[in-house]
Amino acid sequence: MHPGRMLSTHFLVPSGMTQGELARLLGVSRRRVNELLNGRRGVSPDTALRLSTYFGTDPHLWTAWQAAFDLHQAWRQLRRQVITK
Repeated sequence: MHPGRMLSTHFLVPSGMTQGELARLLGVSRRRVNELLNGRRGVSPDTALRLSTYFGTDPHLWTAWQAAFDLHQAWRQLRRQVITK
């Protein structure tokens, strides 16, 4: 599951917060938040720090979710390449 979905599922939905509200609170654009939530943008170190500051989490949580997602995507790509050979 990409980190944006984790953000939505575990933080935004339970709080009832909108993308616009989160963007304002984090000091980033609504587009940046939307792209993150829709899996078109990853969690950068800057974003991890902003999210951890606002939600009271460790920034490593966000970077770990991103790293796990990236690793899974790389595994899927490698698996496709091996299967087609």
